[in-house]
Amino acid sequence: MNKDLERTVEIVDGVEVSVKGNEFVVKGNGKELKRSFDIGKIKASVKDGKVVLVAKGATRRESKMIGTIWAHLKNMVKGVGEDFVYELEVCNVHFPMNVKVEGNKIVIKSFLGETTVREAKVLDGVKVDIKGNKISVTSHDIEAAGQVAANLEIATKLTGRDRRIFQDGIFITKKPYRTI
Repeated sequence: MNKDLERTVEIVDGVEVSVKGNEFVVKGNGKELKRSFDIGKIKASVKDGKVVLVAKGATRRESKMIGTIWAHLKNMVKGVGEDFVYELEVCNVHFPMNVKVEGNKIVIKSFLGETTVREAKVLDGVKVDIKGNKISVTSHDIEAAGQVAANLEIATKLTGRDRRIFQDGIFITKKPYRTI
């Protein structure tokens, strides 16, 4: 059954949102985030300090898309106001690991005593801070910060070994919205 749907995103003070076709641009505090969506029949507009998303006679696909766009816009508005922080922890039982930032990559040496160097890519606009065995990934773009944190976890992923014994790796311990 098709129904009329409407979602709104509050725009906080100091943040400016513009909509041009299917591209959304959020600016504030010297930061800017751009995102394009396949919005289909969804109408987007900025009115009275709110972004209004409207779908008349929405199908299931448009219902899902309006929720996706709404969630991304909320994260974009929040991101230009304050940074998103992922916290990770370096865990090693067998061999001490060396983790350091070199340019736009993170270099992991001596993982499980390996002589090969493992690397994780750092995306633009993301700041990585390493203090001891704690790693902090900070960005105003939640997707970029999450991708860098995932790159670190993937770089130390183990296959073909018993995870109960080989517990070494880099693991996410805190995400922006919840603690694990």
